[in-house]
Amino acid sequence: MTEHPTLSWEAMQDGSVFYRRHQLYSIPGKLPGDLQDFIIAGCRYGGPSALMRNTARLVALGSATPVFSKAQIQIYSPAGEGLLLFSWDQAKIVRFGWTGDERLVVLNEEGVYRIYDLQGEYQQYSLGSDAGETGIIDARIHETGLVALTGSLTFVEVRDWAGGKPLTLANPGLSQPPQSWTVIPPDQTISRHVEVLLSVDATIYSVDNLESLDQRISRGPFTHMSPSPNGKSLALLTFSGLLWVVSTDFQRSLAEFNTTSIVGAEGDVLQVEWCGNDAVLVTWNHLAVLVGPFGDTLQYFYTGSTFTVTEPDGIRIIGPDTCDFLQKVPASSVSVFRPGSTSPSAILFDAWENFSRRSPKADESIRSIRPELATAVDECIDAAAREWEPFWQRKLLNAAKFGRSFLDLYDPSDFIHVGQALKVLNAVRYYEIGIPLSYAQYAQLSPSHLVSRLLARNLHLLALRISSYLSLPPDAVLKHWACAKILRSKPSATGTGKNAELDGDEALCRTIVEKFEKLGEGRVSYADIAKRAWEVGRTALATKLLDHETKASDQVPLLLSMKEDKLALLKAVESGDTDLVYHVLLHLQKRLSLGSFFRLIEEGGPRLALASRLLQVYAREQNRDMLRDFYYSDDRRVESAVLCLEDAASSSDPTAKIASVKAAQKFFSEDKDRSFEAKMMDESVRLLTLQQQLEKEADGKVAFFGLSVNETIRTCLVNGMAKRADKIKSDFKVPDKRFWYVKLQALTAVRDFEGLEAFARSKRSPIGYEVFVKHLVEKGHPKEAAAYVARCDGPKRADLYVLCGDWRAAAKECKDRGDKAKLEQLKKSAPNSLIARELEQAASSMK
Repeated sequence: MTEHPTLSWEAMQDGSVFYRRHQLYSIPGKLPGDLQDFIIAGCRYGGPSALMRNTARLVALGSATPVFSKAQIQIYSPAGEGLLLFSWDQAKIVRFGWTGDERLVVLNEEGVYRIYDLQGEYQQYSLGSDAGETGIIDARIHETGLVALTGSLTFVEVRDWAGGKPLTLANPGLSQPPQSWTVIPPDQTISRHVEVLLSVDATIYSVDNLESLDQRISRGPFTHMSPSPNGKSLALLTFSGLLWVVSTDFQRSLAEFNTTSIVGAEGDVLQVEWCGNDAVLVTWNHLAVLVGPFGDTLQYFYTGSTFTVTEPDGIRIIGPDTCDFLQKVPASSVSVFRPGSTSPSAILFDAWENFSRRSPKADESIRSIRPELATAVDECIDAAAREWEPFWQRKLLNAAKFGRSFLDLYDPSDFIHVGQALKVLNAVRYYEIGIPLSYAQYAQLSPSHLVSRLLARNLHLLALRISSYLSLPPDAVLKHWACAKILRSKPSATGTGKNAELDGDEALCRTIVEKFEKLGEGRVSYADIAKRAWEVGRTALATKLLDHETKASDQVPLLLSMKEDKLALLKAVESGDTDLVYHVLLHLQKRLSLGSFFRLIEEGGPRLALASRLLQVYAREQNRDMLRDFYYSDDRRVESAVLCLEDAASSSDPTAKIASVKAAQKFFSEDKDRSFEAKMMDESVRLLTLQQQLEKEADGKVAFFGLSVNETIRTCLVNGMAKRADKIKSDFKVPDKRFWYVKLQALTAVRDFEGLEAFARSKRSPIGYEVFVKHLVEKGHPKEAAAYVARCDGPKRADLYVLCGDWRAAAKECKDRGDKAKLEQLKKSAPNSLIARELEQAASSMK
């Protein structure tokens, strides 16, 4: 028969509060020797403990186990099972402690710290050269960082475990190390920055990243300083043995207790630690005393030295023979089990007991608490969650289920959740697993955190079953399992030389893929596992695994790290993600030589055509030299020539422009199908050279450079360089018609009507004279235009005269030609009656 829960209860505060000590594990002989001879660091939330032989203490020969004869650290589970042993080969260890995810941080006096996982693998970081030079005297390690005291008596802080740069805290101006000190982690301070509390002489200094503040108290110095788990209270022990509990802002004194008054307390106090946030546990060699808020005490005796680990809802006590958990009895448990309790939950539990015995009292009890039945059910469920023994968990849940059956509307989700949680907790509390989590701790941490802790111990099957049971995605478990399998397996080669194949890689890849598809439903990413395979030197396996990765965004970065350049580019192209292709291209451009980079793209053929096009788009906008090199390496003569012409068009420097056009001519000439273009480039260079000469002749006052042949001729004519214009016409074989058009426009522009008349008479116009008329009219010279109408074709003259505004001449022309119909037509479009009358007279004279 399992003991009744109240047998382990002990009352405080006149019976209003109870504490219970529950034996988690019996561990006689499992821990090495006397715990007083070791430096110990315990991990919260039912985590393991790390032990290292304390070389400062003298130990009788033969009393230390051989395991600890060297500088070694051994890690034990709370059940006393050895989890890891490793030797320390660095400088002297200053401090070690645990992170929030159960990794051990070991800091040496040179400022180097390592973070070990439970498999013995570690990452190494440094506190910086300054800390290394002055040395590290002491440190405090909390779950999210550490604070170290340097040889120059200043503090440096590491804020996370990713190897970030250490930060220097405010200088407290110490002349010697503090008598004792502690830290309040960032998540428990109002400022969200770490706070360091130092016992200096009779006072306490509070140091953070901004300032060092003297709290101006006079009760020190203190031998022990311990902040509560919520960071709101501070337990201080003076050299005289006075335990003083004060708020961390030092505004309220909460309790005082003289530890020297305890009978049986011998020697120095070993630890002052919090039991939850309500009471303080003070330990001596064989004794642990719990001090309550009102000075009440409870004493617990052990056969040897103990080590305690504060938990959010209690305290774990590790002794020579046992691992206990001491906590304040939860309110729901008190309500149900307290002798003489008349609470609804106690009556409900009693009703269930009566119902189990088939007693009619059950119905009477239920009727008496009918209005509070829902509350009673909730309290029984909560009490079940807080119990450690499965027997009482089951009884309480059965009582809750019994009460629930009398309720019409009741949400069963809490009942289901607690039932599931207890099944998980009972599994991990088993001594072979050794994670004694309470329900409150489990609720604070989350199930996924518990799964990750099981994975840290390589307990993959249990982690997978818990994930499945709680409907958590199995991704994390499967990834960790695959990485662990890769680490433990070794590739085996078949064949020799180039024909050798790693069949071990093939088999392992197949095993991982099958497991992922079966249990992960194909949702698990292979990229992380492939990365792990690559990190341990299994490149072929990593590549095989990546072939199964569906997300190119996960595949490609790892392939680049593995220097599988062509494959990375191919996967990026196949994904159709242009941003990803650009990412790969820019990465490869930085890492490879230009020749190798271009060769990689060219050898890809049609499969890498998209990459080639995107590279050209990028290079055209951002890096034209690279585009020029790419075209040259790919033997693209026409594209190279066009690029030179684009450069010439955008260039304002004459020499550079000519050089670009010459380069384009060279590229065109190397392609037999582009002889016309090559000839045009020759002509262009000749024209640009001529234009430079013309500018010199004009003393730089007239701009010719970059104009077309037509514009060059026009500019010459406008500026009185007629002979030069004629020479350009002959040199560049400008057709007569085009030359006449250009000269007509140029002479009109400068109003050289005499020159225009002479030019018109110089020979028969190849463009006719109608063009002269229309152009002059268009430019606002109708009078001058009318002089050229007589040289035009007869039928058009009347209309041309009208265009010039000379209606009389138009009428005369019609009369001379005997074209009465045209005259009538003109009469209809006459702009006013006067002209209409004149046209009428001309028409009547033709009758």
